[in-house]
This record gives sequence, C-alpha cells and structure tokens, in this order.
Amino acid sequence: MRFSSLVRLVTVSATAALVPSGCSAADSVDADKPVSGGTFVYATGDAEPDCLDPHVGGNYPQALAGGQVIESLVSRNADGTIIPWLATDWTVSEDGLTWDFTLRDDVAFTDGTPFDADAVAANIAHLQDPETASSTGYLAVQKIESVESVDATHARFHLSSPDSALLESLSQTWVGIESPAGIKRGMDENCESPIGTGPFTVDEWVHQDHITFIRNDDYNSAPADAENDGPAEFDSIEWRFIPDAASRYAALQSGDVDMIDNVQPDVLAQAQKDGNFTVLDAPRTGASNRLELNAGKAPFDDPKVREAFATGIDINAGISSLFFDTVERSYSPLSSAEPLAVSAPEDFTLDVDGANALLDDAGWSERDSDGYRVKDGNRLSLDFPVSTAQSIPAEQSLFDQIAAGAKDLGIEINIELMDLSTWYAALGQNDYDLVSAPYTKVGADVLRILYHSSGIEPAPSGYFANHSQVALPKLDDALEKASSSQDADERASLYETAQNLILDGHYIVPLYDQLNTFLISPDVTGVRAMPTLSTPTFVDAAFTE
Repeated sequence: MRFSSLVRLVTVSATAALVPSGCSAADSVDADKPVSGGTFVYATGDAEPDCLDPHVGGNYPQALAGGQVIESLVSRNADGTIIPWLATDWTVSEDGLTWDFTLRDDVAFTDGTPFDADAVAANIAHLQDPETASSTGYLAVQKIESVESVDATHARFHLSSPDSALLESLSQTWVGIESPAGIKRGMDENCESPIGTGPFTVDEWVHQDHITFIRNDDYNSAPADAENDGPAEFDSIEWRFIPDAASRYAALQSGDVDMIDNVQPDVLAQAQKDGNFTVLDAPRTGASNRLELNAGKAPFDDPKVREAFATGIDINAGISSLFFDTVERSYSPLSSAEPLAVSAPEDFTLDVDGANALLDDAGWSERDSDGYRVKDGNRLSLDFPVSTAQSIPAEQSLFDQIAAGAKDLGIEINIELMDLSTWYAALGQNDYDLVSAPYTKVGADVLRILYHSSGIEPAPSGYFANHSQVALPKLDDALEKASSSQDADERASLYETAQNLILDGHYIVPLYDQLNTFLISPDVTGVRAMPTLSTPTFVDAAFTE
C-alpha cells in the first residue's frame, strides 16, 4: 500500500532538549546547570571541504561547517513551517513572480558590513555567477531573474516563473547570506574564511586537521525557533577532521572530543543500549539514500532490467544485519523528514523467480562460464563508483552484499571505491551504471532537481543531479506544475504523481534515510539539529556544571 510519511522525530525533535539514549523526553530534564565559556570540540567523519564558502560547489560538509558562520533569510521549524530569520516578513504577488522580503535592520556581518537589501542582491548574483562554480545553490535560485534593492530593509525578488519552493530553497546554508565585502576578496580568500552574520567566525583553518571557530560576541540574529537570541555560550569550537570512525568514537569515550558525527551502526546500537552518550538522530531532508539506475544507457535503459534489479535482490536482510536494526528500509524517493514522501513497498517486493524471468525476456537468457548473463556477446555488467567520503563502511558492505545478490541473478557489479573528486569525475563523464549519490534539499522540490530531464545538463560546476537520467514528459510536466503552483493541495497531488512515476519505473532503488546520527557528551546540553538541513547548531548549547 502506498502512503505519505510524516516528519519522523526520532531521538529528539529539532527544538526539544536532547535526550540521553535509553531515556524518554519526559525523563530528560537538564538537571545540570549550563555554564558559559569553554571550547567545544566536534569531530567529523565527513570529507573535509575544499572550500568553506557554501556558495562554491555546495555539499553537505560545507553546510555542516559553513552553518556556524553563514545564516539564511528564512528557516524552518520542526513542523515544517517556514519561519523568520534574517528576513522578518515576506509576501508574494498573485502571479507568483514577485516576492517582497522585509529584512532585519539591526544586523551586521562580522566584518562590520551592514546586512541589507544590497547584500541580498549581491549574494544571489554571486550564486548565479558561473565563475562561482555553484551547484546546489545555483540550482536552488535558478528562477530568480533579479533582486531589486527597494530600500535597505526591502528586497524584491523578480522571478522568471513561479517557484513554490523559493522559501525552502532560501532556508538552506548553500543559499546563505555572506558579506559582499568578503565575496569581493576573491574565491581563494573567501573559501578560507567566509564572512557571515552567524554565531561564530572562522579564526583559522589548518587543512587536514581542524577549523577553529570563535564566538561572535555581537551576535543577535538567531532564527525564530532558537531559545537564545544573543551570543553563544561556547568561547570557541574546534572542528576536527577524523576520518576513521573508530578513532572518532575513541576520542569521544576518552573525553578528548565532545561530539561526533557519522556514527557507525554497531556503535549506535551499543550507545543506545548503554545510555552513556546523548544520541541525536536527525534524518537529512530532501532525498532518501537510494541507488540510482542510469536509464540513459544500456542496460538500465530497459525497464525490464531495472525492475529485475530492483526486485531480485534481498536488500532488506543486508540492511537489517549490517545496520543492527538502527535504520528502516525506505521505499520512497524522499526522506522520512519530508511530509509529502510517498512510500511504495509493493514496487520492491522480493521476487527472484520473477526477476530471472524478466531478464530472460529482456534477451539476457544465456550465461557465460562464470555464470553471468550475456547478450550479443556482451556480459550483463554494471559499473558502480562508490564515494568513500559519502558511504560509511557499513554501507560499503551493503553494496558488496547487493553485488553478491546480483551475481546470483547473473549480473556482474564492478564496485570501485573512489575519493570524492574522482567520484564526481566519473559521474560527470557518465562512467557509471548505478550510483548512490546523497542529495539534501529542503522540501519535495528536490524531486525536480533530481528527476526533471533538465537535470541531466550540468550546472556551472560541472555537476548534474539527474543521475538516473530519467526523461519522461509526464514526470517533467508534474514537476513543473508543482514548482509553479501556489496551492498546497495541488502541489501535494503533483508530487505524489511524480513519485509514483519514479517508483513504478524503477529508476531508483530506495535504501533508507540519509544517515545523520550524532553522539554527544553528557556534559553538554542544548545541541539541536536545524530543521532545514539537519545540521547541528550550537546557539543554544553549553557545557554543564
């Protein structure tokens, strides 16, 4: 049965107090008194960004680090409602082509530059400049034709066509507002230390080691759902890059660090059992974690081969065993954090006999001496590049299990582990048959980014988002109408249609939510995940006595 998901608030909601693992929210009252000061140490297993300016490129590690410095015009609360941040109010014209934003008049960038309508206009221009090499931010502001500075506190956006997802797009760190003076320094300097209005500033970046953020003592611009509307309690944050998962966890256990991300499933299961650390489970918004089948070329241009692959391998068993039951199988293109997600488990029911029959019908009825299917002298072989920076060891093991299951069907999968830049290059050269490419965006409009046929064309950065290379006029039509509609019910119906087309065509094989779990020292209180991109924010955080 198909159904729409609700926002899943697992261990902690985006605005609730953190809950020690093994306790309920009702049991968790901050008994220890918060204290001001100290250096908070965060250890990340995500790839170290090449550039801290989230306008450039636009990946999740940039959002993690850049979100400590850069703020957005609007935010989103735990209910999914867009709320004020640097903009206090907004209106849209009846035709959806003009948006008027009222801006705060009491905020400045940390270099002293005023935050005003001119700054907003400069940032949109920076995102749209091909020289910036933006991908995520560029795609988010495609429909903005110009920004008019009506006066200091009034920015008017003129759109080329209606954009129902504009507010969601503007809530993202990749579209955050930076100091125009900082941008004018040039890409190299701005990449090292972007300048925003946020609670911290970049003090130093020792590459391949750490970033030091220091408190902005003049901070006064927290989003509307924050508890603290003034400077953060921490004096500084030391943001360490520790790629090895075991080393990160050991550092947390020893007290050398206060918080870690990219928690491995076995560690998470044990932490939940022991209750020694606070668990923050914050599924990323936007897309689910999924395998995208390249329908732009053989063999996945054949719907029978796609369906056989999607239904002939026991993926659920691998997820359960390798992830220690800490994740749930997804059957949706969208994250469970997205209210409009449609789930279709019936499209992925395990049917090995049916899958073999489909492959026979598709002409792959013969096998070679190694047991792999062949047609016209060519083996049924799939190239699967895997980014080690984006797939944790448990996920890589799952891919190995999927490859073993595919072999039983007579399909060869060639998994190649790659660093991030090599992986991007492989995708850009269309040198893949399937890929797992996480994509985080606020709202169901991520479907347009990932599955509209225009997404096969690269952004100025060279990155393209439609890795399934699906090009269906019906799908394009539904996504375009949803993007333009100002009616919430109509958008929901159109996004449902779009998801059904993607799922029924087996252009993807959903796996689970994008993993985004953190462990935090019990000596820290007030850390929460932003309801926009599920990145941690420390505006309300402090050490306890």
